[in-house]
Amino acid sequence: MTSSPPGQAGSPDQPRLPEALSGTPHPGSVGTDPVPPTARAAANTRASAAASQAWEAAYHNSEAELGHEPFQAGLIPAPEPVRFLAPDGSRVPPITQDYDEPPAEQLVEMYRRMVIGRRFDIQATALTKQGRLAVYPSSRGQEACQVGAMLALAETDWAFPTYRESMALVSRGIDPVEVLTLLRGDAHCGYDPRAVRTAPQCTPLSTQLLHAAGLAYGERRMGRDTVALAFIGDGATSEGDFHEGLNFAAVFKAPVVVVVQNNGWAISVPLSKQTAAPSLAYKGIGYGVVCEQVDGNDAMAVLAVLNKAIWYARSGRGPVLVELHTFRVEAHTNADDQTRYRSADEVEHAGHQDPIERLRAYLSGAGLLDDERIAAVNAEAEALAANLRTALGGEPHVDPEELFAHVYAELTPQLIEQRELVRTELAQLSGPGDLDGTDGNPAIEGGGR
Repeated sequence: MTSSPPGQAGSPDQPRLPEALSGTPHPGSVGTDPVPPTARAAANTRASAAASQAWEAAYHNSEAELGHEPFQAGLIPAPEPVRFLAPDGSRVPPITQDYDEPPAEQLVEMYRRMVIGRRFDIQATALTKQGRLAVYPSSRGQEACQVGAMLALAETDWAFPTYRESMALVSRGIDPVEVLTLLRGDAHCGYDPRAVRTAPQCTPLSTQLLHAAGLAYGERRMGRDTVALAFIGDGATSEGDFHEGLNFAAVFKAPVVVVVQNNGWAISVPLSKQTAAPSLAYKGIGYGVVCEQVDGNDAMAVLAVLNKAIWYARSGRGPVLVELHTFRVEAHTNADDQTRYRSADEVEHAGHQDPIERLRAYLSGAGLLDDERIAAVNAEAEALAANLRTALGGEPHVDPEELFAHVYAELTPQLIEQRELVRTELAQLSGPGDLDGTDGNPAIEGGGR
């Protein structure tokens, strides 16, 4: 499987800049007249679907073109991370021929979403410093992992994020304000999981693997071709739920893709204290799960492997474990002091592995990205940041009774008693005409921050 679809970079056809990508604002652009989140999400999913269909067509030509099955001989991942692009953006031959180069349109859309995702991340970090967010786990430096995973999914697939996947959720088309609702402390989840087929961000380590495996298995039992993609960090691979989720998915061939973002640190615990395995991808071998390791700062490699992984799971062959070697530029969260456990030289080295600059250099050299389009993407990213600042500039108004609304399907006697206590207290605090009981109470208005 070494050939590339006609018209994409690396094929005999001369690559050229598609008219729709030469400076024309994207359908989901955010400007002075921003597109509604639903329209932006629809545009994003259409782009994802078109790219996925183009890629899958290359795999469905014949069973003879499937390459090695599983990805490598036996279940062993590649001996070193799969890479398509060097840090300077030049094309390098990958260590294995198991993966096709992604379509040009998918790569250009990947660049756009990574630029927007980074600007969102920087803005969210700034809002945290201003006290507008209670906490924010940055994913700066991990843009290729976050965006690539979402871009490879179909609209009908499910995503199971951790607390660090805010950028990924924005990339999937979820309203940035709704994404940050959890981290602002206003609600357990700011978006409708069923509507966007994305589970609430999960703070307990590795529990989302069980959720993903169960949903994927259930969807398969219902005759649907849904794939569930679950994010997990390197530290969470030491949790029991990681074992249980992988083992269940393998035994029942649940269509799950587990994406391990190995950024080298679990807060201040280095990878060497998590595992003695050659890489985290090798953990899949014991479960009979197909596994691979990838340069997570190489956007092309991330897409190439995840495209095939999702196709593999969707086709009923079972789960896939993909380890993405990447780097967390910022601290674990705004409450973490990373200077206590890693050097400035290590952080500086990460700057030379920048996934956005790597892909930009490649696309520009291949004639797939020009200065006009780069400027348009940057403007779209700045507009999103400005809108986010405005939206989070005021204090939210919350209903205290929502504390009891989503605990159980039916309120227990204890919850009913607690709710009545709250109602009594609000009635005592309320003044004339203050029907909601807030009366400017800072514990209610502003979410109690």
